[in-house]
Amino acid sequence: MSLWSTPPDLAQLNALRPNTICEVLDITFDAFDEQSITASMVVDHRTHQPFGLLHGGASVVLAETLGSMASYLCIDQQKFYCVGLEVNANHLRGVRSGRVSAVARPVHIGRTTHVWDIRLTDAEGKLNCISRLTMAVVPLGETPPVR
Repeated sequence: MSLWSTPPDLAQLNALRPNTICEVLDITFDAFDEQSITASMVVDHRTHQPFGLLHGGASVVLAETLGSMASYLCIDQQKFYCVGLEVNANHLRGVRSGRVSAVARPVHIGRTTHVWDIRLTDAEGKLNCISRLTMAVVPLGETPPVR
């Protein structure tokens, strides 16, 4: 059974990129299946820290972007919206160039919260970051929880 309330449309998701951090960091939505969604991001001068490695904050941007979109695709968008509550990341391996891919899989899809496991890998498939994202599911018209 599919996870998605709204089946992902990669063209529509990528059409949301202009004038956002996704455009700046070249984040693209690349694939999905019934239980996960995948996006990727460039590793170059836009995403490097001063020593030429992928910046941990850029990895977190990719993770939160992907997990946020995943939550949005799991809700009734006529009744709810989602906001991030907490994100963490363990940076396991440095990446200097190419693209990193991230796969988001649900840990918990509840009525008021979603928790996502997001794993980033380099072009060779080596794990470089593990992130967990918690999203709040908020009824339209209500103020999100204080961040």
